[in-house]
Amino acid sequence: MYDEDFLSRLQSGLHAALPAWGLPGATKLRLLTISENATYLAETPEGERRIFRVHRPNYHTEAEIRSELAWIEALGNDGVVATPRPLPALDGRRLVDFFDGETHRYAVAFEFMSGREPDAESDLVRWYGVLGEITARLHQHSRGWARPDGFARKLWSFETIIGPEAHWGDWRTAPGLDANGLATLEEAETLLAQQTAAYGSGPERFGLAHCDMRTANLLVDGERLGVIDFDDCGLSWYAYDFAASVSFMEHEPFIPALMRAWVEGYRRVAPFSAAEEAALPMFVMLRRMQLTAWIASHAETPTAQAMGEAYVRGSVALAAEYLRQHALENVA
Repeated sequence: MYDEDFLSRLQSGLHAALPAWGLPGATKLRLLTISENATYLAETPEGERRIFRVHRPNYHTEAEIRSELAWIEALGNDGVVATPRPLPALDGRRLVDFFDGETHRYAVAFEFMSGREPDAESDLVRWYGVLGEITARLHQHSRGWARPDGFARKLWSFETIIGPEAHWGDWRTAPGLDANGLATLEEAETLLAQQTAAYGSGPERFGLAHCDMRTANLLVDGERLGVIDFDDCGLSWYAYDFAASVSFMEHEPFIPALMRAWVEGYRRVAPFSAAEEAALPMFVMLRRMQLTAWIASHAETPTAQAMGEAYVRGSVALAAEYLRQHALENVA
């Protein structure tokens, strides 16, 4: 999908839509990322900067996108987290559609947020303590927020994460997966189905969550940790937010330290039970298998191409270790 011709058409279509937000024709667009969506930085000749997200077709419905924006606006209004506000078009629309030459696309504008992705050099353990506090505040808000009429977001359950209704496809189609790897992941899937069912999805453990607070969606500026990209927010286990936060680095030796820091930060704001803490490795394995499926179904993206077969082999190794350590554990 994301060849040069397509990206050129996409950018041209977005540029033609900029006047809807009152931006001049001389505004420059720069592609920042390609994942589910294409994200652009727009900069006017006067130096005003905004972020535009062009949605992948046939993924989120218009109602789902509007619901995401409603939660972001509520979080900002209630001072829960530092996150860019959606910016309406001149006529008040939150979503603007344009034609890219083949299909109609939805575009959303956001405030520009300064900062950089946290990394090892900036002390990930420290920032994951802060992230735990932020996550707890998000979950508190989620539990108490009166959702607007027509609110709709995707359900992230076992069935829709790696089960028969998986939103991101079947992990079995991942590149480089051999018979032994397939058998290992099949065994892990069976165990995870049993364990997530035992863990349960009552309202104290399951609700509206961000579901993608990985480092690429965090921005550090001084002492501020900002959170961006609520595109995957939906109904899931609250503890799943930690698993999503370590996406693509589940195999790293520092993950237990991040987990401890995150839990300590969470508990500074809200309760987080021993059972919930014990379930975190389960959710990390669940997320790893989901991302293994994502690599297969999003092969055109730079992230999937960079990870490829090596990530799939790593998933098999993690699954084998998870089975060795957790097969007899009770996470309820």
